Amino acid sequence: MAVTYITIAEESRIPKYQQIVDGIIDGIARGELEIEDKIPSINALSEAFDLSRDTVEKAYNILKDRNIITSVKGKGFYVTRTKLVSKVNVLFLINKLSSYKMRIYNSFVNRVAGVAHTDLHVYHCDDSIFLNLLSRDLNSYDYFVIMPHFKTADLRHASFTDDVRQAIDRIPKNKLIIMDNQLELAGDYAEVYQDFQNDIYEALKEGIDKIQRYRKLILVYPTRSVYPYPKRILHGFRQFCVEYKLPFEIIDEIYEDTILHRGDLFIVIVESDLVNLVKQIRDKEFELGVDVGVISYNETPLKDLLGITVVSTDFDAMGTTAADLILDRRFEKVKNPFRYIERESL
Repeated sequence: MAVTYITIAEESRIPKYQQIVDGIIDGIARGELEIEDKIPSINALSEAFDLSRDTVEKAYNILKDRNIITSVKGKGFYVTRTKLVSKVNVLFLINKLSSYKMRIYNSFVNRVAGVAHTDLHVYHCDDSIFLNLLSRDLNSYDYFVIMPHFKTADLRHASFTDDVRQAIDRIPKNKLIIMDNQLELAGDYAEVYQDFQNDIYEALKEGIDKIQRYRKLILVYPTRSVYPYPKRILHGFRQFCVEYKLPFEIIDEIYEDTILHRGDLFIVIVESDLVNLVKQIRDKEFELGVDVGVISYNETPLKDLLGITVVSTDFDAMGTTAADLILDRRFEKVKNPFRYIERESL
């Protein structure tokens, strides 16, 4: 069986399994492969390109996970998706350019690679920028992926304004994917959301055994910010502390000389506050995770490296799930996984 749609470039920095994935997707997009077409077996493809079976098997597992091919026991592998033939255009609107948002975007783009062209725009929580982008491009895209987080005149969080809601309502619901936040709109549309209040409440409950060792919980929540956070985080924290009868305090930021006591547990949302807090703990010769505890909101590789306990949504899962809703043309509301990850800082 001649395999014209796959090319293996020996000198390329792209892993060979990814070259196989790209080749099959491109073959479908060009019409060389159609639904129910059989593709080579793992042994046949490994022999044709002098590759290890593990390399080919990894590529086929990726394609199976994305529902692009399927395996039939005793018969082989077959194409199951032909909607790759026509590329779709996606407008991806995010409220800020942070490492978290880019992880969502990158996982989305990786999932739809070879299927969709995605344009990324940042509206900085500004409804006027958002409305201009949407009105300009309303008829130019097949799908609109929107993370709705806006700021009020006094720099507080809002899920939408009246004008924003009206603008979003003009998007056909079969083209709309709401991400990260929740909007209660009429009609069937796709949504991958965080439940901000219940997420932090349930995550803190997971760590209750360690948390109860501390004398006081302090949430560092910026009430006013250029990029504000949902107030539901605040509600979930309060609900947890009241239910477990834990003394607590809410402050706006980590100040230059924040008063620290042994037995304090800080829950920090903003990265700069985390940096300032850890520095002050060290300057005052407290031991992190023994004298003073720290939980940070949103996971990053650096927090993992530094041993910082986190409560965080799964950013990669959010982007991948949104992509799958488009690829499979499903109009579902999916709650994104939220995790408590315990490390040395607690």
